[in-house]
Amino acid sequence: MRVAARSALDTAVRSTKPPRYKCGISKACPEKHFAFKMASGAANVVGPKICLEDNVLMSGVKNNVGRGINVALANGKTGEVLDTKYFDMWGGDVAPFIEFLKSIQDGTIVLMGTYDDGATKLNDEARRLIAELGSTSITNLGFRDNWVFCGGKGIKTKSPFEQHIKNNKDTNKYEGWPEVVEMEGCIPQKQD
Repeated sequence: MRVAARSALDTAVRSTKPPRYKCGISKACPEKHFAFKMASGAANVVGPKICLEDNVLMSGVKNNVGRGINVALANGKTGEVLDTKYFDMWGGDVAPFIEFLKSIQDGTIVLMGTYDDGATKLNDEARRLIAELGSTSITNLGFRDNWVFCGGKGIKTKSPFEQHIKNNKDTNKYEGWPEVVEMEGCIPQKQD
């Protein structure tokens, strides 16, 4: 009798567990969409995390994130990872970042997240190139702001996938840095 009761209880517990969707997002994406979830860095301690289709592309655990702007590129038709890089916008040079942005091919999904400081070295050309990917917040991105963005090369509209929190000493969660920004969603697959 006890065994049957335990079995029924196990079944009840199992059935109340919420379903798990790709990248841990809150609902399933429709057909012909890619699931994504991302978070900016936390102060200068925890790096950003970028996940696409249940594949963690960048994270502190993978040891492929760094201070500045972290970028993951994926094929807009297949979701296949094309590249991951980070560009130090505090102590680095903006020129390699500009060259990288110019080399992105049409139809590429572009996911970006800041860590520590993503804006100090940004110039008008870099901001314009990011705006061309669908960003509206890049023009206002400032010192130690937290920002996550998902856009694409060749899109004709502004991306709905963008979150930005200004660095403000009166509202910052961490000493000198705002709270982490997180975002999830479903990216339409590029059609021919």
